[in-house]
Amino acid sequence: MVPYFECYLVFMNVMFFFETYLDWRQHKRFDQKKRTKELESLVSQEDFIKSQAYGHDKSSFGFVRGTIDHVLSVLMLWYRVYPLMWEWAGSIVAHYVSDFGPEYEVSQSLVFVYLFYFVTLALSTPFSIYNTFVIEEKHGFNKTDAYTFVTDILKQIGLVLFFGTLILPPFIWIIKWGGDYFYLYIWGFCFLLQLFLITIFPTYIQPLFNKVEELEKGSLRDKIEALATSTNFPLTKLFKIDGSKRSGHSNAYFYGFFKNKRIVLYDTLIEQSTEEEVVAVLGHELGHYFLNHTIQGLVISQINLLSMFYLYGYLVHNPDLFTSFGFSSQAVIISFILFNFVYSPISHVLQFLMNMWSRHNEFQADAFSVKLGYAKTLESGLIKLQTNNKSAMTPDPWYSTYHYSHPPLVERLKAIKGNKKD
Repeated sequence: MVPYFECYLVFMNVMFFFETYLDWRQHKRFDQKKRTKELESLVSQEDFIKSQAYGHDKSSFGFVRGTIDHVLSVLMLWYRVYPLMWEWAGSIVAHYVSDFGPEYEVSQSLVFVYLFYFVTLALSTPFSIYNTFVIEEKHGFNKTDAYTFVTDILKQIGLVLFFGTLILPPFIWIIKWGGDYFYLYIWGFCFLLQLFLITIFPTYIQPLFNKVEELEKGSLRDKIEALATSTNFPLTKLFKIDGSKRSGHSNAYFYGFFKNKRIVLYDTLIEQSTEEEVVAVLGHELGHYFLNHTIQGLVISQINLLSMFYLYGYLVHNPDLFTSFGFSSQAVIISFILFNFVYSPISHVLQFLMNMWSRHNEFQADAFSVKLGYAKTLESGLIKLQTNNKSAMTPDPWYSTYHYSHPPLVERLKAIKGNKKD
């Protein structure tokens, strides 16, 4: 019998101490009071101190939350809380069904998932409240009031209940029905589901939380449309989102399939940057499109998903796996959760490699914007984004290599200057 449970506990603890060590290295960086020589010409001492203070508070909070989350996870595993929740879910279904049996696996699975979700929500909400109304408020980012915070949670609950009830039954049915090639069928189902969610999110889900409207006519719109025309970017819609309703952080992104691309700008980005800087940042985003980073990411994610389902097939009917974690049932949803535990080491390695790949892509997208003639405004735009978001100015190299999907600011600016010379 393979000691799946013991191996996973060892892995959990090793990763916790390793990542805590990296967090400690980064935390020490926030004690630095003076700018490095590289930063002196980029940000003011005042902005540097503000960034350091924000990072220090976020880091301290992260230590507390990370430790509590880890301890709770270990305790839930050690005291077999997950098997207890599964049995509890069965008791709830049996209360309403007189002839309760294995044929009610889907109903029991739904109740189990919702129980787990509400327990997780109850445990995480106090941390969210503190992060939003204490840390983000202290550093001038929070724009959320209590009413918006509560209604956001209620909307999230509604979406989880709706999509969970919609998605989980066919997910279980396909795995049980698929036979030896179930991994192909369930992968196809998940792929189509992702496309469906990507399609409906901007139109039906995003508006539940933010006001999304077309960017008004004016010089900024004209400049963005001119950029799209000059690069043959198939822009069909240009939107503005009221990100300032909840936070002072800024962002921009594009979405859409084939020749139907739409750009979304946060109002905070528009307010905090010049029009030329906004266009330069969008030049970077267009770089991801023209360099096929989006397609590459989609292909990589689908290969990973298909491989994961294929490996899952080797453990789905392994009784030792269920027994090791204290389950007497071999329900599909349980087997999938346990597989994710076993798959964790591979997930960590893949995430590290994806971060490396993402940082490489960011350099390429910056270079694309430079070739469009936006080197100077891209530099100033990135500096403003870094300053306004109070992002870490001097990240620890080990920490950033492991965690960052985007290169540190100083590295990006050096690369941009090198591309200008080329």
